[in-house]
Amino acid sequence: MYERFLRVLAASCIGLFFLALPVLAQDTMRIRGTVERIEGAVFVVKTRDGSEVKLTVTDSPLFVVIIPGKMSDIKPGMFVGSAGMMQEDGSQKATEVHIFPESMRGTGEGHYDWDLLPKSKMTNGNVEQAVTGVDGPVLSVKYKGGEKKLVVTPQTVVVSYEMGKRDEIQPGTRVFVAAAKKLADSTFQTPRITYGRNGEGPAF
Repeated sequence: MYERFLRVLAASCIGLFFLALPVLAQDTMRIRGTVERIEGAVFVVKTRDGSEVKLTVTDSPLFVVIIPGKMSDIKPGMFVGSAGMMQEDGSQKATEVHIFPESMRGTGEGHYDWDLLPKSKMTNGNVEQAVTGVDGPVLSVKYKGGEKKLVVTPQTVVVSYEMGKRDEIQPGTRVFVAAAKKLADSTFQTPRITYGRNGEGPAF
């Protein structure tokens, strides 16, 4: 069952992360926010800017929960994704690091603009080396066409994934949708919702 989940997760995430790269279709958007209420099949989400969006899911949707991790979970050879801010020395200060299961290797690979914070970047690649730096551990992450050093600080959030359940998404749950499609009635629809438990939540 778990292996089947990883295969489904990989296929879904790879498609969604590539949809979520800088060139988004005009009728899709990323949604980050907190579920305000549930109206039947509709999740009403309050976004970061205070607006509300109505979100539904497609048939056979995937619900994925973010679970806390730690720096010691990250080993050379793992495939990770990191949102963060570029530093003057060319390194990237990691806001968060996501550890992908092996079946998701290659998801969103590269280094590109991201909208978590103004001027933030996303770097997804293979961990070549982990060393101790002045500000914290430094991950050398290689991707097709380049390599970046990710500085992991005590404030950096490290997470991984596991299968979730629709019933766990309740008012107060923090959610992230990589690419929600806008429908004719101005609601949005997605095949996948990533969420956090117990007040925790994804930010990427």
